[in-house]
Amino acid sequence: MSVIPCKIDPTTRKKVDEIAEALKTQAHTLAPGTTEREFYDGGLFRGAIERIRGQFSASMSEKRDFAKLILNELQDLKLIRDWQSAGGSNRFDYSVTMASGKVAVIELKGCLDGNNTNIFERPPHAQEFIIWSVCQNAAADPKKNAWSGIHTRLSAEIIDKKKQVDGLVIWDMVCGTIGRPCPKLVANTSNVTTVGPHKLPPPCIYVFPATIASPRNNPIAVPQALPSVEFLAALNAGFKGAAIDCFGVRFEARNLGNSLQRQTIIMKDDVAVRTSKWTTIKRS
Repeated sequence: MSVIPCKIDPTTRKKVDEIAEALKTQAHTLAPGTTEREFYDGGLFRGAIERIRGQFSASMSEKRDFAKLILNELQDLKLIRDWQSAGGSNRFDYSVTMASGKVAVIELKGCLDGNNTNIFERPPHAQEFIIWSVCQNAAADPKKNAWSGIHTRLSAEIIDKKKQVDGLVIWDMVCGTIGRPCPKLVANTSNVTTVGPHKLPPPCIYVFPATIASPRNNPIAVPQALPSVEFLAALNAGFKGAAIDCFGVRFEARNLGNSLQRQTIIMKDDVAVRTSKWTTIKRS
């Protein structure tokens, strides 16, 4: 059993590697009037790659367009009352009023493998705080990114900085496509939901504890039940998910000498799927 059903499509990964190799050796042919040595040794190739990389990283428009489609669908299904964008001045992206009146706040992230994963603030009005990973890179490793995001980055931020996070969603427009085939659809093709131009599988949902693990007062923080986190339950219900497919995440904390350590356990049906070693939190 894995921490996430998705895995890299080997054909897509192979093609990406081949294209990358071709770019490294043939990109100079795209720059007429420049010698091969000038192109590679003069910094033009590196500069062009970094510029493209920065433009992709900085652009949030596709991610936000996808999230808006999903939130509108939830509203049409009457699983949420309404939602609003937080704007660029806040460290979160959306406030969602649930059917019960509870306010859920959502922070959009990328593939969870970078330091940006740790940059978030739970606003005072949030009754639920959800991180939503939208990873558009079909060549990224979903298993590596999910574990890196949950254990390496989020567990340390939650325990050390005492930032309460109620859950994580890993789900985007690449899920269920040729570049990232979804095992949930292989098992049941009727699980597809069409939203705008996208044909989507059920989301991957991780339910976090309602409390923050602390060595003295709360050494073991157990995951909440799915219905307790209303936004996650609504997302699961609206997109043909099954409660059995959702993961629970348990965080444990202890002191070892002067070090604060944590252990992360990802569970399904109360069975551990993956357990980390005790890992020291490096304080910044």
